[in-house]
Amino acid sequence: MHEHAVLAEGLRKRYGKKNDATHALDGFDLAVRAGTVHGLLGPNGAGKTTAVRILATLLKPDGGQARVAGVDVTRDPRAARARIGLVGQYAAVDEGLTGRQNLELFGRLFHLGARRARTRAAELLDRFGLTEAADKGAGQYSGGMRRRLDLAASMILAPAVLYLDEPTTGLDPRARGEVWDAVRTLVAGGTTVLLTTQYLDEADRLASRITVMDRGRAIADDSPDGLKDRVGGDRVEVVVAEHADLPAARAVLARVAGTDPRTDESERRVHAPVTDRVAALTEVARTLQREGIAVEDLALRRPALDDVFLRLTGQEAAA
Repeated sequence: MHEHAVLAEGLRKRYGKKNDATHALDGFDLAVRAGTVHGLLGPNGAGKTTAVRILATLLKPDGGQARVAGVDVTRDPRAARARIGLVGQYAAVDEGLTGRQNLELFGRLFHLGARRARTRAAELLDRFGLTEAADKGAGQYSGGMRRRLDLAASMILAPAVLYLDEPTTGLDPRARGEVWDAVRTLVAGGTTVLLTTQYLDEADRLASRITVMDRGRAIADDSPDGLKDRVGGDRVEVVVAEHADLPAARAVLARVAGTDPRTDESERRVHAPVTDRVAALTEVARTLQREGIAVEDLALRRPALDDVFLRLTGQEAAA
């Protein structure tokens, strides 16, 4: 088994004429470990869609190379397609058919034969928790159920790698949770998932590693916690009850953190980065109490992926 299920090196793709070309990809690198969820993030126009289309053999690169499950996507696209599944932003199921009929249809389209298609459909309905609704029309399914049916359809041939392009766009929180559970089930079974999403909390919950793209290149590649550490790691935050106590609280935090705290005068808030998070929080609480400083809130905060995204790309994440 290959260590990396997806490996791209120096991918380039430009659109337009030579003197007026737009570089969608400008030397893009990506390494996705087998059996993991890998997030691909970036602002609009960063090149995410172009990268996924190349990795899915839907587009040829102008330079560089990419391999999926050990197969070169440019030299042998047919073999590469047999190893991948792709789920777009919108469910591709036929709402006029039942869940079971949808999956059997996909099975027949993939030349499984009638008996094998029925068996595979039953297996996938069970795996994605759709057995009870199997013979209901897909048009009656909730958003989360339709998305799970879409995931099941992408797994008809049990691909080694699954590309998920913004799989929970437009879904409510409950439906998003259903899709997340389905993705975790797939990965537990050995599938590798490359996830592009506009929801940074989704990448944080699902991905063990994240690549951040901007202007056609990978500008960061790390675990979610590793990316957050670039923003400054954990910080202790104090909100005092009285504005007059801000200087005293600032002095306490400076002593414990060993650094110059930041102050938000309008919100009576002071905060500073710390290394030993629990010890620092305990010491700050004890000292504030001893010195008689009344606090409205005392908390340990971690930076969010939104903070990382803004720091790296200079843009807010899409809402």
